[in-house]
Amino acid sequence: MNIVMLGPFGLRPRGTMSVRALPLARALVKRGHAVTLLLPPWQNPADAGRSWEDAGVRIENLSLPARVPGWFHLRLATALARRAHKLRPDLIYAFKPKAYAGLAHWFLARFSTLPVIVDTDDWEGAGGWNDLNPYPLPLKWFFAWQERWGLRHADAVTVASRALQTLTWAQGVAPERVHYLPNGVLARPAAPTTSYGTTSRPTLLLYTRFFEYEVARLWHIVARVKAARPAVRLWVVGKGFFAEEQTLLRLAREAGWRVTEKIPPAPTDDLIYAGLAPAAALPAHFAQADLALYPFDDTLINRTKCPVKLLDLLAAGIPVVAEAVGELPQMIRAGETGLLVPPGDDEAFTAALLALLDDADRRQALGARAAVDVRAHFSWDQLAASVESALAWQRGGGVASQHDLK
Repeated sequence: MNIVMLGPFGLRPRGTMSVRALPLARALVKRGHAVTLLLPPWQNPADAGRSWEDAGVRIENLSLPARVPGWFHLRLATALARRAHKLRPDLIYAFKPKAYAGLAHWFLARFSTLPVIVDTDDWEGAGGWNDLNPYPLPLKWFFAWQERWGLRHADAVTVASRALQTLTWAQGVAPERVHYLPNGVLARPAAPTTSYGTTSRPTLLLYTRFFEYEVARLWHIVARVKAARPAVRLWVVGKGFFAEEQTLLRLAREAGWRVTEKIPPAPTDDLIYAGLAPAAALPAHFAQADLALYPFDDTLINRTKCPVKLLDLLAAGIPVVAEAVGELPQMIRAGETGLLVPPGDDEAFTAALLALLDDADRRQALGARAAVDVRAHFSWDQLAASVESALAWQRGGGVASQHDLK
């Protein structure tokens, strides 16, 4: 089958197309499908007009039109729809029902008979990213409308979480058209290509974008852990959307912690801030960790997410303490592949971290089981097979029609 995947943005700096669409595309190619990613790289214009292959997946970055307000958005969305139609695919797979992918879907629905599948991995409307991002009010309204329209007019919908499944049903989409597709992991763990040194100090890893929780609450937890175990250090990988990391660094400095952004750090540093790290560098950062903490407030945004960062930690064999919100109880088998605490219970979170810091054997066992378990249930090869089955892409040796996909 010839599949064209549409993105609302390029492969970077945002993650959906690089950590969800592309790994799924690679797995589908391995299963005999032809897949093209069409991307509007408005956030990384250096990729505009460039094309290449990645593990058999054709990646095309559209050229960007002149940045005339209004005109730019219309031209880019129509170019995305026209290029998708010109490739004569058997189906279109639009990732996110908003922005350029959502507009391209709207155009295709009017000028094409191609079936369109929509993938959603976040809730965009009220209670979701519209509340978190400082969009102008008209844009918030438009994105909320796009989300409703895109889900309702898709031939099928894939959702990254059970909460998104429920919200999609609530839009009036028939349950048989909505298919659960969590995020996945690679089949083999990546090995570190460099070393940041060794230390006898126990190390907590925070791998994050900071929006999932209140920084003051995170600080309350880690400060209590360090007060009880003064040798502990905190290694932070990630950067906030709104510079939340600066609040954490300030709180640590005010408390007298030695804070550094230098990698590798000095043996006496208490908080090591590594910032955003490319995928190739993650194994070296992960190798520093004795265990990871994954705070996750009970919000609609978090309930609807299937966090790739948590999957990365589990796949790396790092024992994790996390909160039982949304998809996290599906990803961590409590007490077997990690520890889950009630959401918002800082006392329980702190106690779980301290207990694992004091039990190296249990940390090793949890991490080892997590690495095996997550690959058994969340490998992209396995998920690609379930997508084929759920969407009836192959039926009696043939390709599903638009009627079959409804």
